[in-house]
Amino acid sequence: MEHATTHWLATSLTYLAAAVLAVPVARALGLGAIIGYLAAGIVIGPWGLKLVTDPQAMLHVAEFGVVLMLFLVGLELEPRRLWSLRRPIFGWGSVQLFGSTALLAGMGMAVGLDGRLALVAGLGLAMSSTAIGLGVLGERNLMPTASGQSVLSVSLLQDIAAIPILAIVPLLAVGGTAAQDGGWLGAVKAFGVIAAIVFGGRLLLRPALRWIARSDTPEIFTAASLLLVVATAALMQSVGLSMALGAFLAGVLLAESEYRKELETDLEPFKGLLLGLFFIAVGMSIDFAVVLTSPLQVAAVVLGFLLLKALMLFAMGRLMPLPLAERPVFIALLAQGGEFGFVVFQTAQQAGVIDGKTSSFLVAAVALSMLVTPMMLLVIDRWVAPGLAARRDGPPPETMAEPQHAPVVIAGFGRYGQVVGRLLSANGLSATVLDHSADQVDTVRRFGWPVFYGDATRLDLLRMAGVAEAKVFVLAIDDVEQSVEVADIVRQHFPQVTVVARARNVSHYAKLRQLGVTLVERETLDSALMSGRSVLEALGWQPHEARNQALRFRQHSLELLDAMATHMGDEQKLISVSKQGHQQLEQLWAQERQATAARLSQQAWSRPAEEPPPG
Repeated sequence: MEHATTHWLATSLTYLAAAVLAVPVARALGLGAIIGYLAAGIVIGPWGLKLVTDPQAMLHVAEFGVVLMLFLVGLELEPRRLWSLRRPIFGWGSVQLFGSTALLAGMGMAVGLDGRLALVAGLGLAMSSTAIGLGVLGERNLMPTASGQSVLSVSLLQDIAAIPILAIVPLLAVGGTAAQDGGWLGAVKAFGVIAAIVFGGRLLLRPALRWIARSDTPEIFTAASLLLVVATAALMQSVGLSMALGAFLAGVLLAESEYRKELETDLEPFKGLLLGLFFIAVGMSIDFAVVLTSPLQVAAVVLGFLLLKALMLFAMGRLMPLPLAERPVFIALLAQGGEFGFVVFQTAQQAGVIDGKTSSFLVAAVALSMLVTPMMLLVIDRWVAPGLAARRDGPPPETMAEPQHAPVVIAGFGRYGQVVGRLLSANGLSATVLDHSADQVDTVRRFGWPVFYGDATRLDLLRMAGVAEAKVFVLAIDDVEQSVEVADIVRQHFPQVTVVARARNVSHYAKLRQLGVTLVERETLDSALMSGRSVLEALGWQPHEARNQALRFRQHSLELLDAMATHMGDEQKLISVSKQGHQQLEQLWAQERQATAARLSQQAWSRPAEEPPPG
């Protein structure tokens, strides 16, 4: 018992010390945190200092890292987010995955590989690293760019496609023992378990989480989430599928629950460390015996599949709406192999599709490509697209370090939020201001405004900003989807605060009203009405008459919007309600014009005749 405890402590000490030493050095050299983790794994692994030499322990670490990472990926796959990106995900994502697989498998068969081996190699090598891609985009603040959104879309398609790929790979062992012993029966069991997890989870998960949440014990809620991950992974493993697939499904199921933000808040502090653990395991998993035995073959495979994928991505970049300067980063982040490749090759080896030596060879090729990617990005930054690297130059924006206690919280400090903030400041009222644009925060701070950098969709940030104690929450975010998401979070977790929201258009207005936000203002309505008043006055109307007509039109417009909001999604009904509202307004004002004309005519007939001028 004592020996086991000592071994566990020594192993933990080794991993943590390697990460703490390697990552700051890598960041100081401009290499990034990911390559620091990879280097740490190489140094402490069997081919470095041999501080970790047990291959079985190394395999468990790698599997656990993949399982945890896929759980976090699944947790971010909210259905609404997937739907908004459905065209680039299922369009360009499918082109990349199936196009790269076809190229790689075709090249494999051209050099004499067996068809099944070529297909498995093509599927595994076509996958890119979601962890590296999204990690680099986050480090460089490139997620809002066109290349960032494109990398995200392709990565999401790969994450989704991993489910059928991992289920299909064992079926390729048609000549192996697994197939002869009832491969089709195993496939039916696998699909049955997946269906049971998906449909059972949808029916049982929310009531279970609701019951656990009533205990008001956050650590138990987190423990229950991890229990779901482990239980689902074990269930998938029992029918011959990868544990990572089970973890991914568990994350997706939790992403659909109303407790997703709570889970993300609880797990956020561990996310970077868990991904770091995964990359350390990747570095340890590189079998340098294979590399040293066949260095030219390994180098040829790595360069070959990188070039083939780069050609596919280059063709995609020319057809996609990508700026020329952003295409190199798009290609570099998707050309390398990925963590799903490890899972595909491991599953194929267990099913007897490929042997252990071939699996080790392919895993080494994927790991080396992941190691090369940060170096490729350095080359791009310095010689290919230095302008894109300049986006992240300068000091980091100031984040919120201490809880705030202002009576008003403003989310979004662009052209709209600034007007609200200046009005409050002019009347001696303080407000806590959040904005997700680093450039905007830097610009506004130069004018003396205390704005904090942060994503208002993060529940922990809203709590630190003092929304729980605030009286008013001003929602002035530009992006419609993000604005609706923030409104949903605030209404769920801070029902006591009054939400004053800005709507960019009628659809945005309706979505906010459906969430229970009653104080919503369309950003262009009042300015357009002011212009309308000016037009009426220029045509000869009295100022007070023009003002009254504008106010009445405003009231009618808001009433019509409220009537239309209940029919969002039914285009025919919306058109009918809109036409009916405009007809009623035109009829009302036509009647008023007739009444006014009649009244003026009556006054003209009753006015006494003018006396003739003296003659």
